[in-house]
Amino acid sequence: MLRSLLVALDDTPGAQAARDLAIALAGRMGAALTLAVVLDRPHSRDAEEPVPVGGAAFAERRNAALAAQLDAEAAAALEAAEAACGALPHDVLRLEEAPEPALLRAGATHDLILLGRDSTLGREENEDGLAPVVEALLKDGPRPLLVVPPGAPAQGPGGGQVLVGYDGSLPAQRALQSFALLGLAEDSPVTLLAENEDKAEAGRLAAEGATYLRRHGLAVTEWPVVGGHPAELLLAEAARLPARLLVMGGFGKTGLRALLLGTSTRRLLREAPCAVFVQH
Repeated sequence: MLRSLLVALDDTPGAQAARDLAIALAGRMGAALTLAVVLDRPHSRDAEEPVPVGGAAFAERRNAALAAQLDAEAAAALEAAEAACGALPHDVLRLEEAPEPALLRAGATHDLILLGRDSTLGREENEDGLAPVVEALLKDGPRPLLVVPPGAPAQGPGGGQVLVGYDGSLPAQRALQSFALLGLAEDSPVTLLAENEDKAEAGRLAAEGATYLRRHGLAVTEWPVVGGHPAELLLAEAARLPARLLVMGGFGKTGLRALLLGTSTRRLLREAPCAVFVQH
């Protein structure tokens, strides 16, 4: 069962949706909630950018102004999050490091990390619509991520279904286990899509994943698919259901295994209409 979650705050729409989802999950499941702001000192006060000859004083003033700006943005995001929490108990973390090491360290003491899909977290650029920190946390982090798109509702049971992409790989098995053990289905019906070029293997994988989830008391519909493009199938099904959550594993080579952060994964994380639960 979910006991603790960490949500990274900033002023992007996705981060605000992640904040609201984190608050809703903590309230429904009785989990401890930690609100984290990333001050990113290495890229503000210690920023090293070209300056004119003799421009050390200019650089110092520029960095001080940048640090003050990031502090103000973090304070505003934290104030809004605490207002949204209301009476819900929560902890606050002010992380001085750059986003990747800061959240890797903080995430080690939590069950789940929530991030806005478009989060910038300090000075990180987000040119393709996917927070750069996601790849680092998937590659090196010990915990699953919940990547939340802008506008995603903080809905629970009755607000949609859960869609699982399963290929039998170790990352997929880990993601399935974490999803089940954390109780994130919350009694929602689950559709499990298993794609393979061989019909019998697709059926076997669908039965394998569904059997595991049913042993955790979940209602699962098996959907074996032969061939096709897994990312397109999952995106279309997520919109049709509609899904409130997409579950998948990270890393791999082909099909549903084209993950971290290959074309299929980036597309799913960028375009999914719902929150994405992902683990390596």
